[in-house]
Amino acid sequence: MPANARLITSVQLWGIRRFQVGANGLSYTRRENPDVKQHKRQFEVIESRQMDHLRVFHDVARTLTTALDLELILRAIMDKMANFFGPERWSLLMVDDAKQELYYAIAIGESSESLKGLSIPLGQGVAGWVAATGNPLVVPNVSLDPHWSSFARRHPDLHIHSIACLPIRSGEKTLGVIQLLNSQMDLLNEYSISFLRILCDYAAIAIQNARSVKLIHELSITDDCTGLFNSRHLYTLLEEEIQRAGEARSKPFGLLFFDLDRFKNVNDVHGHLVGSRLLRDVGDVVRDVIGPDNFGFRYGGDEFVVLMPGLDKGSAATLTHHIRNTLREHRFLTREGVELRITASFGLATFPEDGDSVHAMLRSSDSTMYEVKNSTRDEVAIMGRPRLVTSSKPVLSERRVVNLS
Repeated sequence: MPANARLITSVQLWGIRRFQVGANGLSYTRRENPDVKQHKRQFEVIESRQMDHLRVFHDVARTLTTALDLELILRAIMDKMANFFGPERWSLLMVDDAKQELYYAIAIGESSESLKGLSIPLGQGVAGWVAATGNPLVVPNVSLDPHWSSFARRHPDLHIHSIACLPIRSGEKTLGVIQLLNSQMDLLNEYSISFLRILCDYAAIAIQNARSVKLIHELSITDDCTGLFNSRHLYTLLEEEIQRAGEARSKPFGLLFFDLDRFKNVNDVHGHLVGSRLLRDVGDVVRDVIGPDNFGFRYGGDEFVVLMPGLDKGSAATLTHHIRNTLREHRFLTREGVELRITASFGLATFPEDGDSVHAMLRSSDSTMYEVKNSTRDEVAIMGRPRLVTSSKPVLSERRVVNLS
């Protein structure tokens, strides 16, 4: 064989490339196997659909990690569902454990306004059944299902043709339900249902995260003993009230300080455990009397504060006397075998006439309260008004039968 003759050796690897080995080294030419081409095209179709889903998961995950607003996250999840499955109406219902019912957290589509404020008992209707059982429900055509066709006939106003309803679960607990009505049900194959389930898992994570954040926040602003707000939160809310009033000082509010009279005697006679339970019960009474529009705080020890947004001096004084009279008439710790009656010393200041800053308001109400504390006790002093002294009833703290088990 001549010295310059080319030695050619061909090797086919997986039907994709042909390698040629010659005197000049290794070279190759590309040649596709027909079977491989077909599989590749099929893979590209599947890959495109999966990439769409991955983009959805990525968008939702990014929202989960960058936002704490629960409604914002849930709307992002629901919008992705709606974009994929095109329902006429969709809603997200949350479980109220105390009432054992569902309420509409988000509702989009026809008649969505009429759903606000409505609730569904667990076990009733489509969403109620899914919430109670924890099982998803997909009915492509309600007319072909005896149970749900009957349900649709009983509720013609809903115009139900198809149903996709999935539970939002955390462990064994149902947190809510996602309901899609009259979707493009041909898209709801097994793979798409799995896709929906994953989005429901994202929703569960969002709900649990929101509840954890809410719990942490509540713990950070709540007094452990009484369940009222703590003094740290008092400063925050006072600052917000003053900012809300603005430079015009157009929005008044009342600030009440009160201190339990002779509370040390309770601890000395009955012990600190009874004293702590008394503070807890005082907190309960204050919370009931002031209602949801006002804020109660344990400032420290046996000192309490009430913030009364929007109340002028006259209205704040009326509420203050109501608190004082309720505390005087209440019998505390009767279930524990101890019957206590208490009184307190009250000092009221109002914004803006008694102070135009957080510290000025605190100083005014606190110093006014100490006018009572250092004289008669069991009275109300109002900054800028003469104090009317009335006879006080003695504090009854006799030991009865103590049973704290």
